[in-house]
Amino acid sequence: MSSTELRTMSADQLRDSFRDFFAAKDHTVVPSASLIPHDPTVLFTVAGMVPFKPYFVGDETAPYDRAVSSQKCARAGGKHNDLDDVGRTKRHLVFFEMLGNFSFGDYFKESAIPWSWELVTDVWGFDGDRLWITVHESDDEAEQIWHEQVGVPMERIQRLGDEDNFWQMGDTGPCGPCSEIHIDRGPEFGPDGGPLGDPAGDRFMEFWNLVFMQYDQAPDGTRTPLPRPSIDTGAGLERILTLLQGVDAVWETDLLQPLLDTACSLTGRSYRPGDYDDRDSFAMRVLAEHARSATMLVSDGVFPSNEGRGYVLRRILRRAVRYAYLLGTEQLVLPRLTETAIDVMGDAYPEVAKNRDFITGVLTKEEERFRHTLKTGLGILDAAMADRADASTLDGTTAFVLHDTYGFPLELTQEIAGERDVQVDIEGFGAEMTAQRDRAKAARKDTAVDDSRLELYREIVEQFGVTEFVGYVSDEIEARVLAVLDGPEGEGTVEIFLDRTPFYAESGGQVGDTGTVSFVTEGGAECVAEVLDTTFALPNLRRHTARVTAGAINAGATVRAAIDVERRAAIRRNHTGTHVLHWALRAVLGEHVKQAGSSVGPDRLRFDFSHYAAVTDDEIEQIETLANQETLANEPVRTFETTKEEAERLGAIAFFGDKYGDMVRVLEAGSSIELCGGTHVRATGDIGTIKIVSEASIGSNLRRVEAITGQASFDLLQRDERLIGQVAKLVGAQPDDLVDGVQRKLDEIKALQDEVKVFRAQLAGARAGELAANAVDGVVVERVDDLAPGDLRDLTIAVRQQPDVSRVVLVGVTPTGGVSLVAAVSSDAGVEAAALLRDAAKAVGGGGGGKGDIATAGGKDAGGVDEALRLAREAASA
Repeated sequence: MSSTELRTMSADQLRDSFRDFFAAKDHTVVPSASLIPHDPTVLFTVAGMVPFKPYFVGDETAPYDRAVSSQKCARAGGKHNDLDDVGRTKRHLVFFEMLGNFSFGDYFKESAIPWSWELVTDVWGFDGDRLWITVHESDDEAEQIWHEQVGVPMERIQRLGDEDNFWQMGDTGPCGPCSEIHIDRGPEFGPDGGPLGDPAGDRFMEFWNLVFMQYDQAPDGTRTPLPRPSIDTGAGLERILTLLQGVDAVWETDLLQPLLDTACSLTGRSYRPGDYDDRDSFAMRVLAEHARSATMLVSDGVFPSNEGRGYVLRRILRRAVRYAYLLGTEQLVLPRLTETAIDVMGDAYPEVAKNRDFITGVLTKEEERFRHTLKTGLGILDAAMADRADASTLDGTTAFVLHDTYGFPLELTQEIAGERDVQVDIEGFGAEMTAQRDRAKAARKDTAVDDSRLELYREIVEQFGVTEFVGYVSDEIEARVLAVLDGPEGEGTVEIFLDRTPFYAESGGQVGDTGTVSFVTEGGAECVAEVLDTTFALPNLRRHTARVTAGAINAGATVRAAIDVERRAAIRRNHTGTHVLHWALRAVLGEHVKQAGSSVGPDRLRFDFSHYAAVTDDEIEQIETLANQETLANEPVRTFETTKEEAERLGAIAFFGDKYGDMVRVLEAGSSIELCGGTHVRATGDIGTIKIVSEASIGSNLRRVEAITGQASFDLLQRDERLIGQVAKLVGAQPDDLVDGVQRKLDEIKALQDEVKVFRAQLAGARAGELAANAVDGVVVERVDDLAPGDLRDLTIAVRQQPDVSRVVLVGVTPTGGVSLVAAVSSDAGVEAAALLRDAAKAVGGGGGGKGDIATAGGKDAGGVDEALRLAREAASA
């Protein structure tokens, strides 16, 4: 492998080079997803594959077979947490970018491995002789491709175990071996020996991980091959940038150096590259990294708070501000650091530049508040520790008061106390926190909207009372408008409150109704508001979110409130169908099945439930059969109100998402008896056919089914009939004979393929004789174009098997325009086949390898074929 010249790139150029490379290989360029993931199992988007997880686990069908992205990631809080390591090492960051290419059942190792090598060596210019490869200890296939197809010497391929080179999404589901590309940074970074002897990665730094998802792991740990193996790769942009820009750590790259400069300017301190013991330099790194991370998090909608992601962001900000404070920096540091971060990241992520004022404002206010908190909290903490000068432990109550009353984070208390060799009583702190949570739970109120909005809603309730719901019996009524409030800024909507309404407000999994609120003025003008959604503003106060399409809707007007009847009918079918489906699931799978969530809309229903295994096809068939027996029975659906105790005595099951008081609403739908406040059909026959369209895992011992009813089931039946008819026509069979017809076609194809193999063997034999006739001293070196690499390999072997032939090299341009080279030698040739191709492969801009008597190589430069033949002839004749 020849060495190449390293390309110096900026961060923006590196991102573009990665995306452009794979776009040229038919990958869809997918923009970075938000740092706030849809996946509930992670706090932030922690890796490039997170946005694609539904495709890998089979919950959704990917809209493309191949994808490439540069994904924004953050690792802080929860399982993936690099926060405490930031500033202490050369590489750890909270926010980083992950470059990745993905295959959803399309290509696999045979393409992913050579492409990664091509990008690393040809585009980025890494010296192939400095690259090391690790593969899983069981992955012979990957090792073979790296060695024989790419040409990496065996001495630079090392095998590692599960801990290092096997990837799992969780205890169950898709998993597989992985292969990592490492670069040898030189003896100044540590001893020789490859990645196996350098677990810290100081000398042999890993910068690209190729994950081969080829197994499905069951709960008992057994693994079965996936029918469509996939590829998920991840390359840290900042790590690669460190190498391309020739610097020692991520801190000196063009992504973080400007922030370090700003931090130094603000604090008046200097930064010493490579010095990880210098406290000032450590503080500069914390300020630089945390400012960038906070900027990106706020841009994506994370706001400082005391819970979840907001709490992690607050920790990041307060850690940075504390170090600035301890350095004696009186002025605010986040405004200027944020401006620098936006300047650095704004070109790659225009939304960051667009939100400049907003991001800067949020972070500035947070620093102002915390500086006050810090000053107060440090005074209290200093006093508490002075009173206990001889104590080795700070009591949990003091730590809790600092946390709860003054907003002083526990981690900060621990860090400050630790600097004085004092431990914090965590157990005592935990007891205080538990008591506080219990108090808060007892007094918790709806905090989904701001306090000023809540006051407006409360005024409506105090003046007019709550909304009377008549939607169980009426679809259209006359009502009076109690109040009209402007909706969220920029949405062009209003919130309409009526004294009575037929609109069902979203709850218990059922979506809110849509429709119209309208009236005609005395002058004959029509005033209309299109209701887009109905929700609860406060308990039993229904809020109609609407867009006025004609005239104006004002408080005091008498209006016609009419729901979308067709949409409501579809929702009714799906909602009652959900209850029947729940009963059928329990009947087939067992009484352990409990609902864990649901969503009922007009197009389909979704039902989440507890279960320890995937639902089999036979079980789904049984569930559908039972459910549809209920609908065919066409039993009346009955709803009535009773006490919760009486409902439980009747065997009614509580439905997830509903809140229950002393009086509850009971739904009887065939064999199903459950508590539910939703809207339902009059008889089970109104549901129509219940058809399950998907079943999948959504977590440990949690499953999800999606189903359709009514017209949607009929539409699906018609679509399937059309598809069956079309396929039957293609294979020349009747629909009733489709399976046998397809099997006949497959048998015919196999027979034809077998014939082709025979013809190819005969052709290769004949052609091999012709080529062998040109042998000179047992050596055959010829050009053979228009053969696929595999066919050229078969032909080479056939030539070697001819009498008096000991060394064979065939070179040719493939049908796709590449160059293929194959060498074969007899057992007494006195040379390995790979030696015949070593120089020839370089002539066509490629490489390869092999073991013993067979070697293959490839290249891209068809213009170098003649030179390759000359070099091969020299090597074979030596």
